[in-house]
Amino acid sequence: MIKEEKIKDWIVDEGIFREKKLDDNADFHYIIEFPNDNIMDVVRPKGKDFVLIACATQVSPQHLELMNNSSPKERSDFLLDVNMAINQFLVDCQLAVDQNTNLLQQYVITYQIFDDGITKNTLFDALKRVFKSKIQCVWLIEKTFGTVQNAPTEPSNENSMFI
Repeated sequence: MIKEEKIKDWIVDEGIFREKKLDDNADFHYIIEFPNDNIMDVVRPKGKDFVLIACATQVSPQHLELMNNSSPKERSDFLLDVNMAINQFLVDCQLAVDQNTNLLQQYVITYQIFDDGITKNTLFDALKRVFKSKIQCVWLIEKTFGTVQNAPTEPSNENSMFI
């Protein structure tokens, strides 16, 4: 089993460590900022033999407004496009879709690395994979529904998967 200290050393060495979270369901849980202005979680669920990389993203009110002004067909086509695009990154994704409006509210992208395959390189490959999946979804929203002006740039824990 890879040691928690090794994971922490890697994320501290690369300057992406933000905080350690107290989490009764995890052996360890770190909040990181990777890349700049993007919050992600690095977690070893209690009793598991893998590390989970996760990024939860709330769709902004501005994007929801743009999506709300679209047709039902555009919304359905968009959700299919999101699923197909994210699937190409070989990550797991949960889409939270409002069943009444068919609007995407939030999405959580995760990737797991089992202990026998974790290295600093595989950890950072996983971080890149999860981030690129997240940003792909943002780009699809903007491509399909339009661009939001003055999007927030301050990093926060609002997209941490456990907030």
